[in-house]
Amino acid sequence: MNSVNSARIDAYLHRLGTARPPRPSAAALRELHLRHLLTVPFENLSIHLGEEIVLEEERLLDKVVGAGRGGFCYELNGAFAVLLTALGFGVTPLAGRVYGEAGRLGIPYDHLALRVRTVDGSEWLADVGFGAHSHYPLAFAERGEQADPGGSFRITETGPDAAEAAAGGAGDGASGDLDVLRNGRPEYRLEVRPRVLGDFTAGVWWHSTSPASHFTQSLVCSRVTEDGGRITLGGRTLTVTTAEGARDVRELGSDEEVLGVYRVRFGIELDRVPAVRKLRKDDQIG
Repeated sequence: MNSVNSARIDAYLHRLGTARPPRPSAAALRELHLRHLLTVPFENLSIHLGEEIVLEEERLLDKVVGAGRGGFCYELNGAFAVLLTALGFGVTPLAGRVYGEAGRLGIPYDHLALRVRTVDGSEWLADVGFGAHSHYPLAFAERGEQADPGGSFRITETGPDAAEAAAGGAGDGASGDLDVLRNGRPEYRLEVRPRVLGDFTAGVWWHSTSPASHFTQSLVCSRVTEDGGRITLGGRTLTVTTAEGARDVRELGSDEEVLGVYRVRFGIELDRVPAVRKLRKDDQIG
């Protein structure tokens, strides 16, 4: 990744509400990961506002840092990768395919996650772009259950090495994919082959234009709350969920009320209320 102006990194950290860490340690990564989930929302508003989504470092920083916006996985983990790299972490983008209905896997480059190496050599799966997911990075090499405020997570091997590992062999998993499970259910399948940001351009295009993508069918803006719960604005429906699972759901009335929630609860300034964009015939891509 290219070098990024130090002032931009300071501005990014300011948005997260945290100081520049003294060293790229596991503790620093945990703090940055959680602060990102608390302050930078998972949202797909650009698709319905007619805004172009460009997977270039400066454009991602313009949106997340300059405009105070969020994004979906490609943008959030893409921007987070820029921040972590600038802070001295080793960062490798990885491609994933999300499990959908009936256990079907999504398209190639369906999801972007990050393999992060710290100064002590430990490796972590960082993902600030999946919506409801782990609050902290997951230990990349750990194959047992990993407790997290977001649930119980497990990384399992699915490729040729999985059988060897199950039989008591070493099984480094280098040639096989990994499944990431939450509370016993697979969320996505992750390739271990290193990728670059530009590899995900086709995924952005598909999710932004295909009527088969759930991102073109609905509006979402969501983040973790300070008490470990979650707040989500889906269209005009505001849902606040506590860490214990209690839910408060209400419908918002006026446009001013909707814009006020975007501004106050998510830090997003909009000049109009987003509405699900009707795809033109020429937009639809199968």
